[in-house]
Amino acid sequence: MRSSITFVLLLLIVLAPSCRNIREKGLFGRKAKALAVLKAQQDSLRVADSLRKIQIRLQALEEARLDSIRAAEEERRALEARLKYNIVVGAFITPEYARAWMDEYKAMGYSPEIIKPEGSRFELVVAESHERFSKAVQRLEQFHDTVNIDAWLYVRK
Repeated sequence: MRSSITFVLLLLIVLAPSCRNIREKGLFGRKAKALAVLKAQQDSLRVADSLRKIQIRLQALEEARLDSIRAAEEERRALEARLKYNIVVGAFITPEYARAWMDEYKAMGYSPEIIKPEGSRFELVVAESHERFSKAVQRLEQFHDTVNIDAWLYVRK
């Protein structure tokens, strides 16, 4: 019995290294390497697909941001086109006083007009109207220096 156990142990010692060699270098080793390569390729495809999805989301967010900026800019331009910046040189409750003040500015060479803001009792004598805010501010400063120090801007839609 002892000799059979010794024989089995010797057989295991001799075959064990060779089984490992067969597993690593033989049929099982090639399959494991091929499987590892396929798994690595699959992982890299998953990562590439995830990155592509993230890139698409970021691109969509950027396009939405640019669209909202364009829409806000168009809205601002449309609002600016509707606005008129008026240099007011007088505000009167009595219409006769407003007309007399308008005649004064006509005599100075301006083309004044009278406007009545909605919901107000006052009539405003406007010496000049401008489409652009910067031009209106520039002219208002000139009015303060030369014509009427009490002139002010009224923005009308």
